[in-house]
Amino acid sequence: MRKIFLAMVAVLCTANMIAQDVKGDVIIHTDMGDIVVVLYDETPKHKENFLKLAGEGFYTDLLFHRVIEGFMIQGGDPDSKNAKPGVQLGSGAVDYLIDAEFNPNLFHKKGALAAARRSDNLNSSGCQFYLVQGKTYTDTQLDQMNAGREEARMQQVFDDFINAPENSNYLQRLIAAQQNNDRNTYTRIIQEIEPKLMQIHKNDDSWKMTPEQREVYKTVGGAPFLDMQYTVFGEVIEGLDVIDKIAEVETDRNDRPTKDVKMWMEVVKK
Repeated sequence: MRKIFLAMVAVLCTANMIAQDVKGDVIIHTDMGDIVVVLYDETPKHKENFLKLAGEGFYTDLLFHRVIEGFMIQGGDPDSKNAKPGVQLGSGAVDYLIDAEFNPNLFHKKGALAAARRSDNLNSSGCQFYLVQGKTYTDTQLDQMNAGREEARMQQVFDDFINAPENSNYLQRLIAAQQNNDRNTYTRIIQEIEPKLMQIHKNDDSWKMTPEQREVYKTVGGAPFLDMQYTVFGEVIEGLDVIDKIAEVETDRNDRPTKDVKMWMEVVKK
């Protein structure tokens, strides 16, 4: 009995030494190795929430329930704890969302830690997250993505403009023209608005990948098509190989590993 007790003390002491020596914020322990992440100060709401849940033991024995090689590994569904084999997961949640904290400087490179969200809401899940494995891209592919980003940004600029209270007159006129099936009037209103939209767009290049980001996507890899749609709030500083190992496991038709990959988290002592 004494030997068992001493062995337990040794394990606890070792764990504490690791937590004190590691330079990250959280260690994600898995069946396939440890992943050390740092959390960004630029995303304070996500950082605070992740530290809180990790410190409380929320993630203990939860699964990486969605794994797609060349893309990402996702976990944090509370329903995944003790889930029966083959059960589809991914709908579990806590009773709150987190305000999106998009930042063009925080992007989906390999090892990025980001918050999941429902398809109908830009705000983040309060508990589910993913780690990017991704893949590398060519200049041509990145150019095509940039074009798509610009189009999406222009649509957002239009939506924001037309829904602003001070521009309600434009919206009312567009609705009236549409209801009267008056295409000419509708076109004239759009032409009237267009210079204002272009001025806004001219002063906003947040949708563009920086040269540094392009180089990372070309050499290290990632998932650039997710940028500014999901909140990136941290990154892996040790354990990228563990992401690769998990990404390679066999999965079912719902992308759930056929053999459970469990996690538990440890907040690093500063």
